[in-house]
Amino acid sequence: MPETLPDDLSQAIRAAHSRLQIGLPQPIAACLTPEDETLPAVARAAIAAARSLGFVEHDAGVVARAWQARFERTGRTDPEVWPDEPADFGLAPWPRAEAFAPCPKALGLYAVLPDADSVARLAQAGVPTLQLRFKSDDEAEVRAQVRAAVRAVQGTPALLFVNDHWREAIDAGAYGVHLGQEDLDSADLGAIRDAGLRLGLSTHGYAEMLRADRLSPSYIAMGAVYATTLKDMPTAPQGPARLNVYARLLRDHALVAIGGIDEARFAEVLPSGVGSIAVVRAIVAAPDPALAARGLMQVLERGRRG
Repeated sequence: MPETLPDDLSQAIRAAHSRLQIGLPQPIAACLTPEDETLPAVARAAIAAARSLGFVEHDAGVVARAWQARFERTGRTDPEVWPDEPADFGLAPWPRAEAFAPCPKALGLYAVLPDADSVARLAQAGVPTLQLRFKSDDEAEVRAQVRAAVRAVQGTPALLFVNDHWREAIDAGAYGVHLGQEDLDSADLGAIRDAGLRLGLSTHGYAEMLRADRLSPSYIAMGAVYATTLKDMPTAPQGPARLNVYARLLRDHALVAIGGIDEARFAEVLPSGVGSIAVVRAIVAAPDPALAARGLMQVLERGRRG
């Protein structure tokens, strides 16, 4: 059975980063397992605090190692300052020789759309970044949709990413590909990079962000910031406070916030400094998706100026 940890540093970390900030609702008791006894003191306190703040186990381990690395680098524990220095997380410096082709750090409004017709309408509406998320087991229909979407953005400033279907995206000459974590083991990342396509990757916490960073993608999407019913999420909603610390850590990347974000939540997301907000339901479920997108772009621009 795990033992309770009455550690001053762990308690200080938990107090400074409560559920209204970094922690998630329903925090658990801070505890150590027998395996943790081999950890250095600062990491041992930090992993207990991270667990109590609701971090899943592999993310709690990342937090603990970063806290220990910062202590070894600076000689300070700083319980009130959440670690966000890339070197403390083992992130390599930029530029990187094997990086994917870059995309703008400010991708703006990012509309995730179900078919090529929607891509065409939103490209004409002036949305700067689009993703075709077409779900079908019909390979011929997938190819047709990807090609139609690529044609639809030609002559517009819109940048088109294709979700999942990387082979078809290469063949059609899309701007980029977006992959989830589950796709990384099967996709030919070398082929995508060699074809000059940009690569966007989904992440749902520290461990996945570190995995994504090692691949040097064109952008990293972070979420789900809020609860969403559009797909099964592997983790609880991360919340805007976690988004803030994630964005500070990944500040050298182009960043996209995604998951349950509507117009009312833009004001909570924009302070993180992300260069893009991905929207699904607030556009595709609107009576007039193009009109809704224009309104969201205006809100995004006002938020940036503010």
